[in-house]
Amino acid sequence: MDEFFETAAAEGSDEEEEADDIDEETGEVIRKSRKSKARDGDLGDSSEEEEDDDEEEARRIREGFIVDDPEEDEEGRERRRETWKRRREEKEVEDEHLDEEDLELIGVTQPDDDRVQAQQSKFKRLKRGHREERPASEARGVEDIFSDDDEGADGAAAGRGRAFDYQGDDLGDFIEEDEFPDEERGGVDEDMGIRAPKRAGYAEIQNLKDSGLGEVALEDMRHAFGDGDEFGWALAAEAENNEETLDPDKPLELKDVFEPSQLIEKMLTEEDNIIRMTDVPERFQLARKPYKDLTQLSKEQMEARNAEEAAWIATYMYPHKRNLGSSLREPFEQAIEKVLHFMNVEDFEPPFIFQNRKDYLIHSEQIPNSPDPNNPNAPKYTIRAEKLLSQDDLWTIVEHDLKFRTFDEKRDAIHKSLERLKDVLPDFNDAVFDDLIPLAAQIDDLQDVQDYLNFQYSQQLREHNVEQAEVNGTQKRARGTRSVWDKVRAGPAYHLVRAFGIAADAIAKNAERGGNRTYTEDSDKRPDDLADTLVQEPEFKTGEDVLTAGKALFVEEMVMSPRIRRFLRKVFYEQLVFDVHRTDKGLKQIDEDHPYYEFKYLRSQEIKNIFDQPELFLRMLKAEGEGLVEVNVRLPREKTVKSECYRAIESDSFSEVVDAWNALRRECVDVAFAKLHKIIARGVKDTIKNECENRIGADCRKAYNEKLDQAAYRPTGMVLGTIPRVLALSNGAGNRGDAVCWAYMEENGRVQETGKFVELRPGNPEKFIEDGKDIAAFVELVERRKPDVVAVSGWSVETRNLYKDMKTIIEARQLMGAPYEDQDEDRERQDPLDVVIVNDEVARLYQTSKRAEAEFPIMPPLTRYCIALARYMQDPLKEYASLGRDIVSISFESNQQLIPDEKLLKYLETSMVDMVNLVGVDINEAVADAYTGNLLQYVCGLGQRKAAQMIKTINLNGGEVVSRGDLVGDVDRQIRQAVSPTVWTNCASFVFVDYNDVEADGPEADPLDNTRIHPEDYDLARKIAADALEMDEEDVKGEVDENGMSAVVRRLIKEEQQDRVNDLVLEEYAQQLDSQMKQRKRATLETIRAELQNAYEELRHNFAHLSSDQVFTQLTGETRESLQEGMIVPVSVNRTFGDHIEVKLDCGIIGTVAETEYPEDVYRDQREARSVWTLHQTVRGKLKFLNRKGFEAELTFRDVELRKPFKRHLLDHDLEEWDDELEARDKKEARKAVDPASGRAQRVIKHPLFRPFNGAQAVEFLGPLARGDCVIRPSSKGPDHLAVTWKVHEGVFQHIDVLELDKENEFSVGRTLRIGGGGAGKGWTYSDLDELIVLHVRAMARKVEEMMGDERFQAGSRQQTEQWLTTYTEANPRRSMYAFCLNPKYPGYFSLCFKAGQNAPLANWLVKVIPNAFELKGNKYPDMRALKNGFKVVFQNMGPGAGAGVSVVRR
Repeated sequence: MDEFFETAAAEGSDEEEEADDIDEETGEVIRKSRKSKARDGDLGDSSEEEEDDDEEEARRIREGFIVDDPEEDEEGRERRRETWKRRREEKEVEDEHLDEEDLELIGVTQPDDDRVQAQQSKFKRLKRGHREERPASEARGVEDIFSDDDEGADGAAAGRGRAFDYQGDDLGDFIEEDEFPDEERGGVDEDMGIRAPKRAGYAEIQNLKDSGLGEVALEDMRHAFGDGDEFGWALAAEAENNEETLDPDKPLELKDVFEPSQLIEKMLTEEDNIIRMTDVPERFQLARKPYKDLTQLSKEQMEARNAEEAAWIATYMYPHKRNLGSSLREPFEQAIEKVLHFMNVEDFEPPFIFQNRKDYLIHSEQIPNSPDPNNPNAPKYTIRAEKLLSQDDLWTIVEHDLKFRTFDEKRDAIHKSLERLKDVLPDFNDAVFDDLIPLAAQIDDLQDVQDYLNFQYSQQLREHNVEQAEVNGTQKRARGTRSVWDKVRAGPAYHLVRAFGIAADAIAKNAERGGNRTYTEDSDKRPDDLADTLVQEPEFKTGEDVLTAGKALFVEEMVMSPRIRRFLRKVFYEQLVFDVHRTDKGLKQIDEDHPYYEFKYLRSQEIKNIFDQPELFLRMLKAEGEGLVEVNVRLPREKTVKSECYRAIESDSFSEVVDAWNALRRECVDVAFAKLHKIIARGVKDTIKNECENRIGADCRKAYNEKLDQAAYRPTGMVLGTIPRVLALSNGAGNRGDAVCWAYMEENGRVQETGKFVELRPGNPEKFIEDGKDIAAFVELVERRKPDVVAVSGWSVETRNLYKDMKTIIEARQLMGAPYEDQDEDRERQDPLDVVIVNDEVARLYQTSKRAEAEFPIMPPLTRYCIALARYMQDPLKEYASLGRDIVSISFESNQQLIPDEKLLKYLETSMVDMVNLVGVDINEAVADAYTGNLLQYVCGLGQRKAAQMIKTINLNGGEVVSRGDLVGDVDRQIRQAVSPTVWTNCASFVFVDYNDVEADGPEADPLDNTRIHPEDYDLARKIAADALEMDEEDVKGEVDENGMSAVVRRLIKEEQQDRVNDLVLEEYAQQLDSQMKQRKRATLETIRAELQNAYEELRHNFAHLSSDQVFTQLTGETRESLQEGMIVPVSVNRTFGDHIEVKLDCGIIGTVAETEYPEDVYRDQREARSVWTLHQTVRGKLKFLNRKGFEAELTFRDVELRKPFKRHLLDHDLEEWDDELEARDKKEARKAVDPASGRAQRVIKHPLFRPFNGAQAVEFLGPLARGDCVIRPSSKGPDHLAVTWKVHEGVFQHIDVLELDKENEFSVGRTLRIGGGGAGKGWTYSDLDELIVLHVRAMARKVEEMMGDERFQAGSRQQTEQWLTTYTEANPRRSMYAFCLNPKYPGYFSLCFKAGQNAPLANWLVKVIPNAFELKGNKYPDMRALKNGFKVVFQNMGPGAGAGVSVVRR
């Protein structure tokens, strides 16, 4: 079998293979001795150990769950009670003693003989299984062949159909097609089934007679497990009960038909129905679901709660409101309190508050004016208004409200626990709770109190719970084992704790220096002497045991003290800094090109610096999670803090005894401080992480808001909000031969026409190149459809060429846009048709989505892409809203992947809610058009469930809404309620009814329903309209009686007198409303005036055109960070000229290399470019200049430039913020690193995949990476060799030996790279490393993916595969079967296992993976189908007995 391996520079050579250990120096194989897998004592009978436990468990069951037989004699019951009582007493006595774990916790050791005995009984309740331990690689038995237990993630692949052969046992049954028609596939799979696996469980006892067990063994088994019918009476009773309770007339429910997961997905569960019916905004219900309902609080309780919560929230928010002076602190808190009232009492969402309660978010005051004698009628005061809360602040208040609910409920839970303690301990009085609960300002403070409560009073709380259970008659719970600390408190060691002379709470008070100092009381004995007097067997056999237990309890009391935690947490937040320490793993993996290098040696980062760069801290934590660095919290003045704690605990007296006690106290402080450091540091990191995530989320929200805050594209001369007619074109990836697809969309959003152009390039008369034949068709389309704009987009640089071609054609053929009136020149004008490159981030997601397939099933994806572009031009808001949860796939901020998707979705949803409510939704359009209906869920008060319910009800009512009032129903007109009252109040002003569509429906149609004016303010709007028309009350009454409530507004609009509302002085209206009705409506009046003049005016900004940088990123995929001048990039040679080369970057940009930038030897020898480089050859070049607007680049091939590595610009750090010393030491060690086998200095190659690893390090590095990833590394074979290690599969890595030829010097990479060899036509040759990686490693990785995705591939080992073949042929004696499996011993090879019938021997051949093919028996096959058919042909040609051989790789 020598043909399987090359003899020179072969893949998987001795040096590189990992099946056995390889001597890097000699290349010899070091064989490993096999170790026996069997171990003595693994299996044992545990029945004796389990006997007592089983009796105890049975007794508990009888006592707690099974009712005694009333006919049982009293003597038996009394005997059981006595037994239970005796065992309970024994258990309590046992609990009094400290077990080994307790002693280890407090640091008390045991003699060896006691420890051994304890270890033997420690795991008494762990039942040993009677199944043998079998390694994962061992073949499964017949009964396990269909089990999913051992398949893991590969179970799906292993379980796919492997059907072939219907003929018989002759060898010709291998030759057949591997593809089956769909209609036959089911039958084939059915024939393939060996036997349906039975449900997991115990085999029937009756069937064990055939198992070979003897009568004695069977009898023992029956005694142990019974005959299997012990619970038959219970099953019979259950069946009888089911028959009695079965109601044939019971209506069928959804849960009886659908799976729970389907009901959850479709929002049809009972919980979803409750959300639909509850008269609270849906978003509020979902957010408040984990919390208690506040509606049960009285009005006074709610007011007090809102006041406390407002002060709590203001403490967090006011420091961020830098524009507010100190005089506005109180108004700011009052505004928050009012907002909380709106949210928690009236259930108003932020959009409603911002739109209809805006006056409460503004602080206004009257500033007196100086008298002006020349103008006696001048205003006596000036009103100065200050905006206190923005719309973003309202959402922030929602978040803080949820946090306060958590805080408040936590506090209530502590109060309830204290009440229970007072029931148990009538004289209970602990000043810690009285002092610290009122001072608690965050959840951490309350958690400290809770921890202290559980630590100090756990036994009392447990006893109270047991007593309450007994009193209430509920199930009794066994008395829990006391904690180790309770046991120490009950023992003599607690006297030592009290002898420390000061409590933990007093230590914190002394350290805080608040109030009078508590002095430490001195003992008259040394600590060791006192401990000797407290010895008590068996727990504390020596004074050292007593001393250890006492110190441990005293340390724990300090750790659990909430006042000490409060003191240290304050110190930490004021003083802490973050240090980053690279781990050994990070030292190897984080090089200067690694994105984590910017913080590899970072030191002394303060919190304010962290908040300025939140993404930096999150990336630090991500690197810590990957094991590359450690992010440590450090106190720069830790010694000072410890000294204060020492002074707080030490005694001021002088004596040898006092010195001994003070030394012990300092020791305890050190231990407690270390524990508290870990606890507080962990909390600090979590808190700062959450704040950093919030800041990035806020940045994403801001960026999303900018994307949403753009109206439809406005054609020249049209008013903002006009919907354009759009012709969208795209050439997609822009590959040669790709057609240009297009779609035309009318202003109503309907796709009227689609198609494609093949030849749309304009000609060049100077070069005698004619215009493309499709240009005429394009011109005819434009002239016939008359679009307002041509939208162009794609995902390649060729899109820019399409854009330029469109501009050229339109200019040459004089294609014009829609005519418009030029107000300046007072004439009609036409401008050339505009061409726009459109943002395609939504279109890319839409083109292959299920929604696109449902809407346009017969259209190709690129045409759907064009449709999405046209929709984006007409309304970006609707396009983004249609994405749903897929919105997280769009990039808003470069670091958004650092925060969880759920948190990001929450921020993005609030932005969408704000913008949808700013724009409004035409309710009738939303009912008729699902595309518009997507917006309805974001309307204030609604959500997915309530929006769907609204649309459903409206359709039941006839499918049209005439007025906003119809949404709450009308019994007289038989109109069903679509939304409940509170929800209607929230959403009424944000859903509008187009008056032009319903005007003919009678007086029910109201023009005010077509405005942003809320129905609660309709009377105010009608009053303003009447005053604008100068109508008195009698005129108004007559108009209303004749034409309905809004007759005056209709008249104002009909007579086009809307501008007259500008003559009204709204300040007077506001004063009257405030004084007479206690309503603040000044801002609302301004809204009414604006809406009466221009109903639902477009308030969004103009359509946002892409900047040059945005176009560059969209078409190339490169940002300013990913592609910079100075980078070394691979380029492909496009064309060669006399004085320069034209190259193409991977991103599609065309670059030039001037003759002077050729390599020094080429330029010096004046060699022609075509003799050095070939067409499409991949070479490395350094980027000298990049023109992002023109998509042009200039590069250099000079060796001296290529040797200079690209260095990213790192942040400027102060001297103390970067560990220069450690960095220099690491670099020095890296330079000194030598190959341990050869003694030569390791090579350094400037390539992104190069690592200075050996084989083992390469395997470790690639372990967590994806299949197909690789590293380039030095080879131990010498300076003219390289090694490439790539990941074949989990735990399987192939090492490839690369021979370098035509090397310029010892350290340079050879100009020719060869893999394999040994004869003519053997091996592969490449010109550089990039070409080798792409054409060799990546090509083999694709073939591995193809093999492992094939239906014949088995995910298990070879032994498991052969076991499966054996089982199959036993079940199907006249059939043959084959399968592929991975060969981990020889990476890069697969085993082809086959069995030609039941009686044929098992055999396997090796299949070698080579670039773009598989090799079997010296034959190469391009794909799996060819390989399988080739195998059958080879097998048949080899004749009988061919399968008896087994292929073995010769090393």
